Amino acid sequence: MLHTFAMKKNASPAQISLAWMLHKEDFIVPIPGMRSPERIQENLGPADVELTDAKYRQIEAELARIEIHGNRTDEDIAKLYA
Repeated sequence: MLHTFAMKKNASPAQISLAWMLHKEDFIVPIPGMRSPERIQENLGPADVELTDAKYRQIEAELARIEIHGNRTDEDIAKLYA
């Protein structure tokens, strides 16, 4: 789904991911990797990606279907070392 949407928007999946994060909340500021000039240029692209509320909700619904494995919180990791 992400790759198809990215192709329709003439964007990379990474750009769609950044646009999704920017759409979430005003106080969320993604910090993408910028090891090369190409990555810096790619990371500027999400500002031009129009992400509607409907498409945002669709991406959220797709992400909610993904089963997460492993520890993901500081509390879970702290239990490992207690």
